[in-house]
Amino acid sequence: MALHVESWRTAYAGIMPDGFLNGPLDDDRLALWRERLDPPVRGAGLFVGHDDEGQLLGFAYLLPAPDGRILLDNLHVRPGSTGSGAGSRLLRHGLAWAADEHPGREVYLEVLSANTRAIGFYERHGARRTDERMCRFPQGFELPELEYAWLN
Repeated sequence: MALHVESWRTAYAGIMPDGFLNGPLDDDRLALWRERLDPPVRGAGLFVGHDDEGQLLGFAYLLPAPDGRILLDNLHVRPGSTGSGAGSRLLRHGLAWAADEHPGREVYLEVLSANTRAIGFYERHGARRTDERMCRFPQGFELPELEYAWLN
């Protein structure tokens, strides 16, 4: 959970309200992970990457969406370790897992449109833009987001 918070505070600085990133984000992410893991979401996959010393480098979390597709809901690499290949390895592993566990189902993600670094990463890995909309956060703000998918 700490890596998730650290990643959000770094990646979304200047994009999300500071009051959220520096305020209730810890509690928000803790509640999210409790919901996901106790009990685990059926059909979901959580993958972690470690360095040679066993330090957590990043994680990817995928889960079935109500529309039948597979949502790559999180892919985060520890700030300072981006560009190391950890994100690419996690993404490839998650996509392979989805193909094995949920054959024929499209994998997609939602990314804030201002997160240009992430958008470039996903596009370099073959994702194609499929939609755009406003993301409404329960904390009372909204931001434009894009949907990307790996088309079959």
